[in-house]
Amino acid sequence: MYPENWTQVTEFVLIGFPGSWSLQIILFLGLLVTYVVTVMGNLLIIMLSFSDHRLHTQMYFFLRNLSLLELILVSVVVPKILVSILTRDYSISFAGCIMQSYLYFLLGTTDFFLLAVMALDRYLAICRPLHYETLMNRPICVRLVMASWIAGFLWVLSPTILMASLPFCGPNVIDHFFCDSWPLMRLSCGNTQLLELVAFILSTAVLLGSLALTSVSYAHILATVLRTPTATERRKAFSTCASHLTMVVIVYGSSIFLYIRTSEAQSMLLNKGVSALGCIITPLLNPFIFSLRNDKVKQALGDALRWHRNICAKRL
Repeated sequence: MYPENWTQVTEFVLIGFPGSWSLQIILFLGLLVTYVVTVMGNLLIIMLSFSDHRLHTQMYFFLRNLSLLELILVSVVVPKILVSILTRDYSISFAGCIMQSYLYFLLGTTDFFLLAVMALDRYLAICRPLHYETLMNRPICVRLVMASWIAGFLWVLSPTILMASLPFCGPNVIDHFFCDSWPLMRLSCGNTQLLELVAFILSTAVLLGSLALTSVSYAHILATVLRTPTATERRKAFSTCASHLTMVVIVYGSSIFLYIRTSEAQSMLLNKGVSALGCIITPLLNPFIFSLRNDKVKQALGDALRWHRNICAKRL
């Protein structure tokens, strides 16, 4: 039953990270630098993987799509925080809040599928090298990426529709820096049991399902690498997987903590920190973890810088 004479909330207020104005300025500058570095780093990876022929392989095709995803993810969250701090206006419309929540979970879900696909790619490259070009050719890579995006789009559609149909009678203050589903549900004056059940089942399925595929792939990779006769080949195989495993630990660890645990007694401050790890810090680290530590990417970057210097020298 809804309260009598209730009025639908038309906007929400995001608390974010409260503090003094000087603290907000420090937060603004830190987020601005982080955002600029994240955008430049991921754009650099995307442009290099397009322009350099040495990076026209399956692995870098997936990395390019992952960089694009991380770029969009950080842009869904951070610019709104920066504008709110600068204008001191922390409000967001009801439609804007629902859209931000949908995009955040769409991108997060697609991220899980892409990481699982990348684990499968490494499994085929290391464990089935003779059949790799056949099993993971260009059309198959494109289909796998498209399937990841479509699956992410459809996976979070029903929870978002259920969320948008809930009544919100007030209060309208969200104790978070973006429209996360859990604090948003707590503000509804309607029955959220169905939404909580659907969200829990779907999030558990995508997390554990994609993690299972990733784990099985790496179990086979580990078994294959341990049978490799020379230490040099073992180190080379492990080096190609280390970056992916690092990202898997960060993404899955933070997500399992946030969306599998359902206790209301969780600390919101801790939740904000873990959320920031997933949607702000991880996109920042992505170029360094995955690509900028790679010799081929370093060579491509060095060639691009030399070409740019030569062009500038000719103009002068």
